[in-house]
Amino acid sequence: MAEGSILKRCSCRDENGKKLGIRCPQLRRATGAWSATHGRWAYQLELPPLLDGPRRQLRRSGFDSRDDAVAECGQAKALIDLAGDDQKVRSEIATMLVTVKPGSPLPDPETISKRIRAGLPTTVTMPLAEYLRQWHTSRRKIEATTALSYESHLRIHLIPHLGQIPLDKLRIDHIEAMFNSIADRNTAIELARQSDDRKVRDSVRGVRTIGPATMHRIRATLRKALNDAITRQLIDFNPAAHVELPSGQRPKARIWTDKAVQRWKETGQRPSPVMVWTPQQAGEFLDYAEDHDRALYPMFVLILHRGLRRGEAVGLPDTAVDLDTALIGISQQVATLGYTPVTKAVKSDAGNRNVSLDTFTLAALRGYHALRARWKLACHGPWPNTGFFFVQPDGQPWHPDTVTYRFERLVRDCGLPPIRLHDLRHCAATFLKAAGADLKDVQELLGHSSITITGDTYTSVIAELDVERAKAERAAALVPRRRPKAA
Repeated sequence: MAEGSILKRCSCRDENGKKLGIRCPQLRRATGAWSATHGRWAYQLELPPLLDGPRRQLRRSGFDSRDDAVAECGQAKALIDLAGDDQKVRSEIATMLVTVKPGSPLPDPETISKRIRAGLPTTVTMPLAEYLRQWHTSRRKIEATTALSYESHLRIHLIPHLGQIPLDKLRIDHIEAMFNSIADRNTAIELARQSDDRKVRDSVRGVRTIGPATMHRIRATLRKALNDAITRQLIDFNPAAHVELPSGQRPKARIWTDKAVQRWKETGQRPSPVMVWTPQQAGEFLDYAEDHDRALYPMFVLILHRGLRRGEAVGLPDTAVDLDTALIGISQQVATLGYTPVTKAVKSDAGNRNVSLDTFTLAALRGYHALRARWKLACHGPWPNTGFFFVQPDGQPWHPDTVTYRFERLVRDCGLPPIRLHDLRHCAATFLKAAGADLKDVQELLGHSSITITGDTYTSVIAELDVERAKAERAAALVPRRRPKAA
């Protein structure tokens, strides 16, 4: 490629009105040197041709000094040299240079260099939508549920609000505007729900608002994607890391006191999204469940007394239940990918734990074990080998959403104030604490701390089991029950 030529141009016109450009006689002195007062500096540079195409030149003018023209000409040559011997990339950079508008600066060499190293086209600025889709597709080493969460955030929020913005132009203000828009929509939904117009209320029926915790997860998805862009040297700054959001802390659990129940009956409103029954209310629920849903009753007993998550209870392996030693092992869970059940390991080492059974829960599980044996004998055809402890009367595994639906139906039918199935865990923690356990005991029961007994053998925990079982006995004893039925 030629070194480039530095020259002067002017806007003078001939008698026919055509611009003289570099042909104007006033551009040169009598000595042949450039005029110091007429015209402006320019340069022209021989460019790599299009593949199998004609020769091209880059012509840029309007510089106040010769040094300015020389500097930009050198920048143009440096940009082309970034491609090395790759003729295709050299041609792409040349095409990019000739499309730069007059008066606009040439692309930053460092930016172009990053795009070349990342294997991205040099001729266009990648929109954030394009990058996010590529990023999501490349995330192969993550759990399916995490990938689904990423996809949802991209499709519903990030791409519609920010997708048209070039990746390297994304700023804090853009992201803040997205969250402001989400908050405005939340307000519109709440106002519509309170409208006197039934049609307006119906228009938002089933429409969910986006809470602070979800906003934090959306930002976390974007922050991760942009951190990976920094790793690939596509950008230097992550604006998502500097966006402030309302606190995403989980709401505190509240007790369904008599006053709270009365207010709920009058207004239909819960004091908190996370509610906990009193021991008396919990006992009423278990009595009702025992009469009206015998198949799921023992699972609800286990969750309420021992604080298992829904997925941990549904996915409890048959081999992990030892009714002789009153001990169960939690190592896996059944989650949902869309609506499809997926069996996977628990989230953390803390969740991988052993749980001692109190006599109330043990009696319920033994009764269920005998009931399951009768189901198997009455089964017409082969009994499914699911490997799960809790199964339906026909031997099929439970779907997590079915368990939630039947729990909510029981709560509604028995007339108790509503709680979520997950709130049975909060009941377990509350009752355990009321029985005299300390916070560490509660954390270990729920699998929230870093302390785990997963790797210990049975003999290594036998000394602790009596102590743990005594605590569990006191917690379960808080829940009043009528005399248990025979299996």
